[in-house]
Amino acid sequence: MDYGLIGERLPHSFSKEIHEKIADYQYSLLELKPDEVERFILSKNFKAINVTIPYKQTVIPYLDEIAPEAQAIGAVNTVVNRGGVLYGYNTDFGGMRALIERTEVDLKYKKALILGTGGTSRTAKAVCERLGAKEILRVSRSGREDSITYEQAYADHADADVIINTTPCGMFPDIFDHPIDPGRFPNLSGVIDAVYNPLNTELVLQARDRGLNASGGLYMLVAQAVLAAEYFMDKELDAVKLTNEIYDEIYFSKRNIVLSGMPGCGKSTVGRIVARQLGRDFIDTDALIVERAGEIKRIFAEHGEAYFRDLETEVIKELAPEGGKVISLGGGAILRDGNVDALRRNGEIFFIDRAPESLIPTDDRPLADEKAKITALYEQRIDRYMATADYIIDGDCDPEDVADSIINGE
Repeated sequence: MDYGLIGERLPHSFSKEIHEKIADYQYSLLELKPDEVERFILSKNFKAINVTIPYKQTVIPYLDEIAPEAQAIGAVNTVVNRGGVLYGYNTDFGGMRALIERTEVDLKYKKALILGTGGTSRTAKAVCERLGAKEILRVSRSGREDSITYEQAYADHADADVIINTTPCGMFPDIFDHPIDPGRFPNLSGVIDAVYNPLNTELVLQARDRGLNASGGLYMLVAQAVLAAEYFMDKELDAVKLTNEIYDEIYFSKRNIVLSGMPGCGKSTVGRIVARQLGRDFIDTDALIVERAGEIKRIFAEHGEAYFRDLETEVIKELAPEGGKVISLGGGAILRDGNVDALRRNGEIFFIDRAPESLIPTDDRPLADEKAKITALYEQRIDRYMATADYIIDGDCDPEDVADSIINGE
């Protein structure tokens, strides 16, 4: 291949999409087993590559020249082949710094815990040093490689100000995992997670729930890719402008558009219009439940509402790891915190607010099959709809106009 990414597991990678937005070159993803890395690097059958977990240190002995910053960090994520001479660089440093600054996490005179001991953790440590952290501790399960254990972090360093996760914990497909409990660090002011798939990890969501500045790793991924492309092409780019533009494009394309609202507010109709206009798949959670368990009215009659809600949660958790979809929720899906948290891994919630007098009773929805029930249900749920929405959309207009408002984030 000419350009690409090597790593052990790459099904989650966005790098191909990002690089092919940066410049006109073909970018490939190549999964290598540990015993294949040496042969691949020494074959020099590439123009330039990126390197990801777990090979950012593995490749170093096979390189001819290593940039001073990469040498000091002890990790390489970019290798360029210039006439058979292999040069190693670390663009993760610039990417990590850009992410921290964009998230407005202040490290000056702060104590930072860096989760993990791999190449990205070395980069994070160097960035923390550059940004003026007063104390930096790496955390691992084993406590090896000059690190402390998670137990020690909880017991002896609960005064930490910043946590940076560089482990793959919480990464697709295991999106409900998290490496540490931010609630046990009362002085915490910011959290950075290098994981970018899902868009928002459990760690990031927990931190935001506590009012902290927190972000996943997508911006870092884009920023380091732009910096790597400068080495690939031996050409200076307008890095900040390009990073912001590509980040916005990738984030929008990977973000699920999740529609909430009362039965009869037009979620399914509007969702299909949005999906068609954006070229996305449309998913109706109620329709999936019907496919699996039969008509909703019968489920309520035979098993009760709690059973239906459990089915709904099961469907939502299956959908949560996927991105780039338009998802229409059942009217009560947002009543469970766990559903909302799962949907926020890769999505934002758009509440279609339609006045109760405009909502039409439907016989197949047992909680909304009469006008009086709909009005009462709206009053019961309106505060919850508002509280769980990222966007509130006026539903009292033409479905095409509602769809346009959703697409434009109005």
